[in-house]
Amino acid sequence: MVDNNLSLGKRSNNSDTMRANIFYVEDDETLSFVTKDNLELQGFKITHCSDGKSALQYIKNNLSEMDLCILDVMLPEVDGFELARKIRERNSQIPILFLTAKSLKEDRINGLKIGADDYITKPFSIEELILKIEIFLKRSRIHSNHTASLFNIGQYTFDHKNLQLTINDKSKTLTQKEADLLKLFVENRNEVLKRSHILETVWGEDDYFLGRSLDVFISRLRKYLSEDDSMVLKNIHGVGFKFEIEG
Repeated sequence: MVDNNLSLGKRSNNSDTMRANIFYVEDDETLSFVTKDNLELQGFKITHCSDGKSALQYIKNNLSEMDLCILDVMLPEVDGFELARKIRERNSQIPILFLTAKSLKEDRINGLKIGADDYITKPFSIEELILKIEIFLKRSRIHSNHTASLFNIGQYTFDHKNLQLTINDKSKTLTQKEADLLKLFVENRNEVLKRSHILETVWGEDDYFLGRSLDVFISRLRKYLSEDDSMVLKNIHGVGFKFEIEG
């Protein structure tokens, strides 16, 4: 369901919005029509698939043309989680937003582990969806314009632009969100970062569910950095986190 009491007939002039290509997968005919129509009024170009099977085929051939993906979780034949896995196999940077009628913590955590950037729970407002889309498009385009950023972290080499974390000739490709979070910690090493500051810097806002997302990403970074004992990503209870590196 969508809360469509908002009148959004005025076209957006946001430069991050105009001509952005969005891949939208939703099997609810009425919801998809309303959402697609409103997003197109805001200047987005929408490619819509009504089931997971056709979406999977589109991903295989056309994902490189897309700037952002919006996936319903509950889809016939192939669900949104499986689509997200396939997208992440081909592109670790493209933002993925899940639309879901489920509010269970397990479903949110599952999606975040796969590599989704955010969730919107149905019923949602078009205004909220557009705001989230614009935030992620702005960030992804800023990152694509940045020059290479190389960091030495203990025994690791971290290439933020190319999303590579390397140790002993072994490289791990990070998602854009993982890379952004690690860069924030590296640039503020040995300093306490408040949870609210991290969420506002990396996710654009501070709320409960994004806070749970942050915990998932922290666990991932700890795992990725576990081969070097000279560093630790500490939880500062009730405050935030501190990335400590010896020497």
